[in-house]
Amino acid sequence: MTGVASLAMRLRRPGSVGGWLEPGSEPLPDPAPDEVLLEVTASGVCRTDLQIVQGDLPERAPHVVPGHQAVGRVVAVGRAVTGWQSGDRGATTWLAWADGTCRYCRSGRENLCPRARLTGWDVDGGFATHVRVHGDFLIRIPDEISDADAAPLMCAGVIGYRALRLAGLAAGMRLGLYGFGASAHLAIQVAHHAGAVVHVASRTPADLALARELGAGSTGAYDEPPPEALDAAITFAPVGAVIVDALRALAPGGRVVINAIHLDGIPAFDYDLLWQERAIGSVANVTRQDAREFLAMAAAHGIRATTRHYPLEAANAALADVAAGTIGAPSAVLVVG
Repeated sequence: MTGVASLAMRLRRPGSVGGWLEPGSEPLPDPAPDEVLLEVTASGVCRTDLQIVQGDLPERAPHVVPGHQAVGRVVAVGRAVTGWQSGDRGATTWLAWADGTCRYCRSGRENLCPRARLTGWDVDGGFATHVRVHGDFLIRIPDEISDADAAPLMCAGVIGYRALRLAGLAAGMRLGLYGFGASAHLAIQVAHHAGAVVHVASRTPADLALARELGAGSTGAYDEPPPEALDAAITFAPVGAVIVDALRALAPGGRVVINAIHLDGIPAFDYDLLWQERAIGSVANVTRQDAREFLAMAAAHGIRATTRHYPLEAANAALADVAAGTIGAPSAVLVVG
């Protein structure tokens, strides 16, 4: 397919105010032997994309194409790839590649692979009409989920699912969700299906109203205690003070899971908040198995994001809306073509 034009939204330079990405027409290369070429139909816009273009995360590939939630159809298959053919629907996640040989990969923790490459940060992502994907790391999309609905599930949904697992999600547990953006409003659907009692904390009244619509048993501000002490809490806001608020709400033996790749720092707090076997942990990246399990659950139980659509060329506007917080709980999705 060499010579065919592709439109890509490339990062000019991180840290500039607005206008981060520049559209450009590029030759469309054939996939490498271990790759497939995906024609993108929808691509989710994540806060991590914003942190990359703003320079909150260090630059790893100059002029990279962001976007790690790309959904589309296979249009070319490398000669070493098995299991995929032209016309198949597939999607990317944050994990673009892992070596498969390190102790983390061998123990089912490929998300911690020290040689991992990440989509839209180390390698070009899905803010484009086409993206090259390693054939072993393309995720198949269930027929029940449309392309635009699938896009935000590939990060916001999957990382929330992993955080819930690390929090010990179980029927009857008292679970707190601190921050109620794109990931949390999918996580609450999973938690509700599992039979957990959910408390949602946010500074935004509209988010708290949506949380109640989605089944939250209680809501409040970050620093307001829930009706009962929590067995676990997940923090989604990239603000360290919220972690202390969540710790303060925990029952003995409870755990706070931090769902953020970038945090502004954690303020000092009294050891009494951590005493009695309370714990703080983080969620890092996702595995392919996380994605497959979550998509199967989403297909079976109708777990979907609320979305706001933008054309591909409006990627800067979508990122600006994420930065300004004007999107709220809905997920921004670039609809391509």
